[in-house]
Amino acid sequence: MGRTIFTFGLSAALLAAPALAAPVDLVTLYKDLHTHPELSFQETRSAGIIAAEARAAGFEVTEKVGRTGVVAVLKNGKGPTVLIRADMDGLPVKETTGLPYASTAMGNYGSGPMTPVMHACGHDIHMSVWVGTARWLAENRKAWRGTVVMIGQPAEEGLGGAKAMLDDGLLTRFPKPDYALALHDDSRIPAGTVSVPPFRALSISTSMDMVVKGIGGHGAYPATTKDPVALAARIVTSLQPLISRENDPFHPAVITVGSIHGGTKHNIIPDEVALQLTIRSYDAVQQQRLLDGIARVARGEAIAAGLPETLMPVIHSTAIGVPTLNDAPLATRLKAQFETKLGKTRVIDLDPSMASEDFQLFGLAAKVPSVIYWLGGVGQAQWDAAQKGGPAIPSLHNGGWAPDPGPTIATGVESMTAAAVMLMPAK
Repeated sequence: MGRTIFTFGLSAALLAAPALAAPVDLVTLYKDLHTHPELSFQETRSAGIIAAEARAAGFEVTEKVGRTGVVAVLKNGKGPTVLIRADMDGLPVKETTGLPYASTAMGNYGSGPMTPVMHACGHDIHMSVWVGTARWLAENRKAWRGTVVMIGQPAEEGLGGAKAMLDDGLLTRFPKPDYALALHDDSRIPAGTVSVPPFRALSISTSMDMVVKGIGGHGAYPATTKDPVALAARIVTSLQPLISRENDPFHPAVITVGSIHGGTKHNIIPDEVALQLTIRSYDAVQQQRLLDGIARVARGEAIAAGLPETLMPVIHSTAIGVPTLNDAPLATRLKAQFETKLGKTRVIDLDPSMASEDFQLFGLAAKVPSVIYWLGGVGQAQWDAAQKGGPAIPSLHNGGWAPDPGPTIATGVESMTAAAVMLMPAK
């Protein structure tokens, strides 16, 4: 596929291929990454590809930072240091797009079951934009002054990759940033557009594992058991009023039971049922109230079911304890820059998201302003059809999510390079 696919609002300088022996077209690169997704902390192939691209562009590259992370540094005179992040991991989701480059990859977390793997969150887009941005910055050094630190982050989906890179000396082994930037593809806006959250961007996220205990037995004699399947069902139902009746509706919150597993056979009542939950809000006090409420409901339902103290539900939680909050002055500057460079019609306002990220940890650890912004990914024909009542657009983490790669990547490179030049202006 020729590079003419990138004519969507890009300058001739940005369209030009870097002086490499065998430059890889960004859409072709995207399709390769899409076909070969890797789960959290397993991104060895993906990391190797973007590391090679950055090295070929002239960056000083270090691999295996935070297990599978990549750090690429390009110094270009005196000036600010800007960190630009792309995440690399895929998800345990079966792809249903029907695309010729659809993923058929399989993988597993540790000793867990093998599952289909897909880039259902668009990290393949992010890596492709990252490569395009690295190429442009290397080719256009007269347009900026300073240092760019580009990182390929592992395990964003597991919410552990940012911490792993920081723990591995990201801020001591490499130039400390003055600003931190990231983008994320979005299914709420069409390809070719962007959106900059003015402050609230992404919520706190807590992942909870709950084991509901019982007393198993024969399915024909339920009176001789304490059925954990029935108890788990009651707990799931009883959690809903924590949102509908105990939460202030002006303060968004979500409790979702994403997984429930128990039992082995039709006529056997098991001894326990395992639940996996995600709990989200924008306030630490509110988040703790939700967690306490879940524990209260689970314990109360177990007592109501007649279980002894030794068989109360067991709960374990892991959390990203801070919401992703953009630096408001920097967000305002970026929005104005995008309106100037892309045009006001391509910069769209969106409500805050209840999804979660660990990108915020980079800015907090470095104590510098950080901004994450949204990159529209929906193809124009798909977008127009949905606006007219046609098929709904699949959301992120759905097996049908398929960004339109050409204009999405082009706009990602166009916007991220514009942001970098704004923060590292040539003197």
